[in-house]
Amino acid sequence: MTRTLVLGGARSGKSAYAERLAIESGKEVVYIATATAGDAEMAARIAHHKGSRPGEWTTVEEPLALGNQLLRWSSPERLILVDCLTLWLSNLLFSSGQEYPDVGEITLPALFHEQHDMLASALTKCSSDIVLVSNEVGLGIMPFGAISRCFLDEQGRLNQSVAAICDRAVFVAAGLPLVLKG
Repeated sequence: MTRTLVLGGARSGKSAYAERLAIESGKEVVYIATATAGDAEMAARIAHHKGSRPGEWTTVEEPLALGNQLLRWSSPERLILVDCLTLWLSNLLFSSGQEYPDVGEITLPALFHEQHDMLASALTKCSSDIVLVSNEVGLGIMPFGAISRCFLDEQGRLNQSVAAICDRAVFVAAGLPLVLKG
């Protein structure tokens, strides 16, 4: 059983790299998609990702309860590919429907903390190989707006906590993998 975190920027090739790892494993693949189609552009992105996956893979759409799905599909004969933690984090941040202020202290929804803890626990208990895809968002300038800065901070913390649990961490840039851990 191995846990691999694949990091990269937008259009870096991280999803394609993660999918190659899944194919090369020779195992049954369960693909957990965290994206939701909030508009036509996002629906097109989701359709593109669906079209690039092998037809025999099982796809599970789960925007919030990621840890529960890891445990549900856990099996030594499977590889679970999660794409992606960044969209999952966005889903959690905005799950309560609350409006965030442009300035000041951001209070994260209780669901955020609950699901983050559940993910960490599931990663240690799951008997499947796991490949998790996430964006590295901390390489640019500090964004304008409190919620954007909160997201940047929480994504960085999430990536760090998941990387600490994972056996391997790989950074992908321009389609080229750079092994950071393992």
